[in-house]
Amino acid sequence: MNTGAHPDDETSAMLAAMAFRDGVDISYACSTRGEGGQNDIGTEATEALGVLRTAEMERACDALGLRMYWLSQSPDDSIFDFGFSKSGTETMGKWGRERTLARFVDILRTERPDIICPTFLDVPGQHGHHRAMTEAAHQVMDLSADPAFEGSDLPVWQVKKLYLPAFSGAGQAYDDDLPPPPATLVIDAKGADPVTGFTFEQIGQQSRVFHATQAMGRWIAAGEERDWPLHLADSRVAGPDEDLASGLARDLRDLGLPEVQDHMDAAIESFPDMDGILRHASAALGALQGVTGPEGQEHKISRKREQLAHVIRLASGAAVHARLDRDQVLPSDSLEARVEVSGGVNAEVTTGFALPRGWSAEGTRLQTKDAPLSDPYPDTYLPGEPAGPSVELTLSAHGVESRTRHAFEVPPMVLPALRGDLSPLADVVNIAAENRLIRVDLGNCTPANTEPSLSLPKGWTAARDETGFDMTAPDDVAPGRYALTLMLDGTPAQSVRQIAYDHIAPRALIRPAQVEVQVLNVALPKARIGYLGGGNDRVSHWLERAGLAVAELSIEDLYSETKLAQFDSILIGIFAIRFREGLSDAMPHLHDWARAGGNLVTLYHRPWDNWDAETTAPERLEIGQPSLRWRVTDENAEVTHLSDHPVLSHPNPIGAAEWAGWHKERGLYFAKSWDAAYEPLLEMSDPDETPHKGALLAAKIGKGRHIHCALILHHQMEKLVPGGFALMMNLLAKPT
Repeated sequence: MNTGAHPDDETSAMLAAMAFRDGVDISYACSTRGEGGQNDIGTEATEALGVLRTAEMERACDALGLRMYWLSQSPDDSIFDFGFSKSGTETMGKWGRERTLARFVDILRTERPDIICPTFLDVPGQHGHHRAMTEAAHQVMDLSADPAFEGSDLPVWQVKKLYLPAFSGAGQAYDDDLPPPPATLVIDAKGADPVTGFTFEQIGQQSRVFHATQAMGRWIAAGEERDWPLHLADSRVAGPDEDLASGLARDLRDLGLPEVQDHMDAAIESFPDMDGILRHASAALGALQGVTGPEGQEHKISRKREQLAHVIRLASGAAVHARLDRDQVLPSDSLEARVEVSGGVNAEVTTGFALPRGWSAEGTRLQTKDAPLSDPYPDTYLPGEPAGPSVELTLSAHGVESRTRHAFEVPPMVLPALRGDLSPLADVVNIAAENRLIRVDLGNCTPANTEPSLSLPKGWTAARDETGFDMTAPDDVAPGRYALTLMLDGTPAQSVRQIAYDHIAPRALIRPAQVEVQVLNVALPKARIGYLGGGNDRVSHWLERAGLAVAELSIEDLYSETKLAQFDSILIGIFAIRFREGLSDAMPHLHDWARAGGNLVTLYHRPWDNWDAETTAPERLEIGQPSLRWRVTDENAEVTHLSDHPVLSHPNPIGAAEWAGWHKERGLYFAKSWDAAYEPLLEMSDPDETPHKGALLAAKIGKGRHIHCALILHHQMEKLVPGGFALMMNLLAKPT
């Protein structure tokens, strides 16, 4: 069992070699869903991003046959990717040590691995989430085997070995302070899979490419493959550790079942003769019927039955293709299933349905009378063992019956019976602007004949029309956070955010149907604003909602002096220089515009986002990496103003109130070094660290100005943090 903190922490190439070459049963225990990570393909964040990354992880598991367990079991779980952390102690404090260890022990007692291996070391300079999971791995070695442990009521299990990586976890994000421990064992992963011809590194990347939100997946050329050195940190078996299986049962002979192992060896040796594989695999499965194996090893016998059933199905050539007439269903509803079976040479084939709790079947019709709502955060994923409604294929070959389960082409989602989709789910009203109106569209109202209304704060009004509501805040509305709830026939409804991309199965995040409104009092700059985004933030949307007119610019606009002259300030969104095609080449035109008097504002970029320290900004500006060294993860870190620069005073005075209530962190990818033209405006740090001065820089550029901001203002605006709006308005004010 590999262990980590985020989807994409798994050591994919090493696992591929173990699974496809060595026949090791592999699994992965992951603490969070990656809710605090980046999103390179869309605007999903926090819980919605967690749903997306959960679905990506499942596809990554499919490529490796990787059994998946999550410590985090719901979007509201305390085990949550709250943002970057530098400390395992801080991480455990937020996750809850007892909660984390109890869930980890439950996973070990369920999967019963012989070996656990964290991906990262618990050393300074490493992500605090990684450090917490590695620290926990040491503790659960004993806790899982302790019958007195009160955090789990499952039967005890003793993990036999704990390996640590004998390689550094340093890179673009992390910077391990201490060297890795010495290697006691090396997993040779430079070879290739004899069936597919792909190297194990390539198979690993075929899995990692599904982590699209993290821009994972790359081609591994010949000669770039690597081995994986490991360090035996704890062992509960005797004898020297000469290889991964030392001291452990290597096959079924070691479990007292030599006949079964002989049949399985013969099946392997028969490849590519499918008839031979089918005959020997059927014999092996038949010999395992009714066998439990030695005490404490029953799970291995059960897994062999599952594996042999899949081998038999593959060897017979039987293939199942199943689809439903709809992908979405309500409780007390039904779906028509269409199942096609092909192949099945030398075997009798029948099909039925494997149905979870609350589902039933009548012929080809599936019914959901008592089915629970679809879970966007399932805590377990087992490739080849679909948890939802699936087709069960029964094969009878050589007198042995086997069963395998097959998911529908698009797994069905059970959605709430009483629901409505509100858009937007969050908004702002700015007292300093004239607008008090919030337009809320209502769609997919279910049931259709219910009467929708909004539960409103005192003094607010809502006018209903065919497509939604026009809500109006009173003229004297006070600053603060307000929740407006959708009611259907007087009962609170739920909302459904559907998340669908080509590389994942569709998911739905089901939450209370509410609109959160933050009432601001933020002064607006007297400036004409242009915006160039890369699709990774919604800054222009929030500026407009706060009362500021914003024009979306095209790349062609940047080559027109006449067009650029219409703007006082131009804002470049996060990552845009990478993801906005042509923007990198057009930057010199923005430099000229700034020298002529324009105010150029760039939000944070990573060094690999086409950011050239010498040429991207109007003057030299280097972004720091690894990111752990150039960020402040404490969202409440004290902020010191180094200057009385107008950015910190006009049109909004920036003080303690504007730095309060921040979410996730202060900022990241701070500037490391810069030309003398730039003036650092702020200083901040995480506990016991040297203060950073690269979070906010301003430079006079000819008659104009360039501001580079590595604070996560776009995220604060999404979270309706007033200080994020106030500071963003100041960045966009005309230079004085």
